Amino acid sequence: MFKPKEYLIHGLLFVLTLITTTLAGGEWVYGKSVVADGDSFLTWEYFLKSMAFSIPFVGILLIHELGHFFTSVYHKVKCSLPYFIPAWLGFIGAPSIGTFGAIIRMKTHVDSRKKFFDIGVAGPISGFVIALGVLIYGFSTLPPADYIYAVHPEYANPDFEGYGEDVLDFELGGNFLFWALGELLADPERMPDMSEVIHYPFLFAGYLALFFTALNLLPIGQLDGGHVVFGLFPKHHKQISIAVFTLFLAYAGVGMISPVMPVEELMIRIPIYVGFLYLCYSRTDFTLQTKLSIVLTLAAVQYLLAFFKPEWEGYQGWLFFAFLLGRVMGLRHPEVSGIKPLDTNRKIIGWIAILIFALCFSPKPFIFT
Repeated sequence: MFKPKEYLIHGLLFVLTLITTTLAGGEWVYGKSVVADGDSFLTWEYFLKSMAFSIPFVGILLIHELGHFFTSVYHKVKCSLPYFIPAWLGFIGAPSIGTFGAIIRMKTHVDSRKKFFDIGVAGPISGFVIALGVLIYGFSTLPPADYIYAVHPEYANPDFEGYGEDVLDFELGGNFLFWALGELLADPERMPDMSEVIHYPFLFAGYLALFFTALNLLPIGQLDGGHVVFGLFPKHHKQISIAVFTLFLAYAGVGMISPVMPVEELMIRIPIYVGFLYLCYSRTDFTLQTKLSIVLTLAAVQYLLAFFKPEWEGYQGWLFFAFLLGRVMGLRHPEVSGIKPLDTNRKIIGWIAILIFALCFSPKPFIFT
C-alpha cells in the first residue's frame, strides 16, 4: 500500500517526535532537578522517566490520527500515513511541548458528506477516549503531596516567597472535564494547583490531549469540527463557520487596542491590527466592502469593550491560530454532491463530538504571567 520510503519517513518522524516530546517532558515535569548543576543536558535516567509524559501524549496523538487513517481506509479514500511534527525548542531556552501535533494528508477527493463526517469525527473521538483513560489513571494514582518537594525543594523552605524574575511563571488554564475529573477522582490533599500540573506527567499529557481535541473540534472550515458541522448542518456550514470564527477572533483580540494605551502606541497598533484582521478574512468570498465592514466593526467593538471594561482581556495566544485558520486553511468546506441527511446514529455521534468540544475547550489554555 505504501512505498518503503514512506514507511521510513513517517517512522523517522514518529521516533523524532517521541524523542523531542520526551526532552520537553523532562523540562516541564522535572525542571532543573533533572540535572546536577542546573545547566547540563537531560540525563539518561530522567530521559527514561520523562517517557511517562511522552508515551501517553504521543500515543494519544497517534490514536487520533489512526482514527482518521483507518476510517479513510474503510471508505476507500486514499490518504498518507500520519505525519508527526517534532518541535523541541529547549536548545534555545524556549518552552515547548516537543511537537506541533500530527496530520494526515488526503490523496484523493472525498466525494461524500458521510465520508467527510466519518473521517473527521473518528480522530478526535478516538483520541478523546484514550485521553480520558490517561486522566482517570493520573487522577486516581496521584503521588503523595510531598512529591512536589522532589521537583521544587525550595517549597519546603518556610521563608520561600516565590521565584525571581528570571523564572517562567506559568500555569494551565481550566476546562470543565479536567476540573470535574479532579473533583471526582483526586485525593484533595494530593491534588496539585494548575501551576504545578506540569510536574505530573499523566495529568499534563492528558491536559494537552484535551487541548488538541478541542482545537480540532472547533466548528470552523476544514477542521474535524468543521466536518462534523458540515455533516449535521450542510446548508448552514458556511454561516456557522464564519460566525464561530468571528466570535473566536473577537474574544482572542480583546485588549489588543485599548483607550488606556498611549496615543503614539495606538497610532501604530491600530493599523497593524486592522490589517491583521483583514488578512484573517482575506480568503473568504465576501466582497471587499463586506470584509472591511466586518474588520472595522470587530476592531471598534473590541476598542469600545476595552473602554467600558479595561480589565477584560481575551487570549491573544489564539490570534496566531486564527490567522492560520483564516489565511492558510480557509473557512470554507469542500463541496460534495447531494445533501442527503446523515442517519440517526451519525447525528448522535455528531452531537457527542460537540459535547466533547464543550467539555475540553479552555478559553485560556496556557497562562504566562
